Amino acid sequence: MTALEAVAVHLPHHAVPIEAVGDRIGLTPRQLRLFRRFHGLDQLRLDPDGTLPDLLDAAVEALPQLRGRERHVRFVIHARSMPVAVPYPLNPLHDLIARRGLSRAVAFTVTHHACAVGLLAVDLAGRLLSGCPDPDALALVLAGEKTFTKDAQVVPETGIFAEGAAACLVRASGERDRVLSFAVRQRPEFDGRLAGDAELLARYQREYPAVMIEALEAALDQAGLDLSDLAAILPHNVNQASWRMICRRIGYPVEKVVLDNVRSVGHSFAADSLINLHTATTRGLLRRGDRYLIAAAGVGATFSAMAVEH
Repeated sequence: MTALEAVAVHLPHHAVPIEAVGDRIGLTPRQLRLFRRFHGLDQLRLDPDGTLPDLLDAAVEALPQLRGRERHVRFVIHARSMPVAVPYPLNPLHDLIARRGLSRAVAFTVTHHACAVGLLAVDLAGRLLSGCPDPDALALVLAGEKTFTKDAQVVPETGIFAEGAAACLVRASGERDRVLSFAVRQRPEFDGRLAGDAELLARYQREYPAVMIEALEAALDQAGLDLSDLAAILPHNVNQASWRMICRRIGYPVEKVVLDNVRSVGHSFAADSLINLHTATTRGLLRRGDRYLIAAAGVGATFSAMAVEH
C-alpha cells in the first residue's frame, strides 16, 4: 500500500498582496474585490528573483529524511501543471538530480492533469515502486512552478497562482500516511482557454462543485469510508468560496477543511495537496489512524481525490 513517508515544503519569503499582482497582470478593481471578499484571497508567496530549479531544490533541501538515502531513490517525478515550464534545451529536473546525488534514479515529468497532477504523481510513484525488488526503494515527488506568464498567474474569476513548492518521499508500503484510494473524474469538454471563452468559463464554474463532489465520493467508496470517518479534507488552494459551497452540499463541516493556506500562501499549482498535508501534520490536526481526503482540480478538466490514513 503506497505510503507518503515524508513531506517538506518551501514557501518563498516574499509575500505580496493580491493587488500587487493584479496591477502587474491587468486585473480590474472588480476582479480583485471578488478575489479578496468572496474567494478569501489575501497574499501570495512569490520568488521574483528565483528560477524553477531554485524552487524545487529548496523543497528538497527542506527534506532531511532524504539525506543518506539518495541511493535508494529509484524515481524522481516532477508533478507539473504546465506542459511547458522552461525553454528548450533546459532541463531543471535532470540538473536537480545531478546536484542532489540522485543520478541512479529515473527522472521524468507528469502533466496534462493540470493542478490535479500532484495526486497522479503520488499514485504513479506507488505503482512503479510496487515492482521494485528493493524493499527500501523510494520515489521522490516534486511539485512547484513559476508564474512566468499571465495564464500561469490567474484562473479567471477563480484563483491566483503562487510559487510554493513541495517534496514528498513515497514508498511502496509503510506505516506513514498510507494511500487507501485514488479517484479521477475527467471532463474534456472544459478543455480550452477560460480567459478567452466566457461561455466555457461559466459552464466550468457552474458544474465544478458537482464534479468535485463526484470525485470525493468515488474515493470514499473505493476506500470503504463515509464522510463521517474523515478527520479532515485537504483541498487545493484555489479559493475558499468553492469549498464552502461543496461543504454545504455534502454536509461536511467547513472547519475541518484546511483552508488557511488559501489566504496566506495562494494556489501553488500541483503543490497544494502536499503543502496542506504539511500544514495539517505540523499543526497536529491529524492523529495516528485518522483518515483524510486530499482533493484537487485542474482546468482542462481533471478532478481528483485521494483517501489516506495517517
